Amino acid sequence: MTRNTLLLLALLGSLGSLAGAFFFQHVMAILPCHLCILQRWPHVVMAALAALALVLPHRLLAYLGALVATVSLGLAVYHSGVERKLWAGPSDCTGGQDLSDLAGSDLLSTDFTVGIVRCDEISYSILGLSFANMNVLLSLGLIVVWLLAARRS
Repeated sequence: MTRNTLLLLALLGSLGSLAGAFFFQHVMAILPCHLCILQRWPHVVMAALAALALVLPHRLLAYLGALVATVSLGLAVYHSGVERKLWAGPSDCTGGQDLSDLAGSDLLSTDFTVGIVRCDEISYSILGLSFANMNVLLSLGLIVVWLLAARRS
């Protein structure tokens, strides 16, 4: 594969991931948790880097893409572990909130419209893989694609 083909593959991989995330959120009404939202940002950065690298053929951009894909992998592995209860997640989306300041009436109130989407629960899975698990696989693939593109620069 040529350098530009690899960069297009990286671009399409990240844009496809974002399109899928927005499809499941807005069409399928599967709301993302805090960690799901965080996992979108590396794909935004990778898409921008891929577009830029297609115009400015510099090896550094491909290495930056590989670095951002590694960040994406780290976030996805972390979220996968939180979902599988291998380690604790952030307290703002895993039920670790301090409720000691609330009165009984506050706890029973129905004055809210949307609850917190929990990071430690799998909202949807395909073939036993959660969205975070799929992002692990995608990010691993993107690391390889970015590194191959860097070697061909």
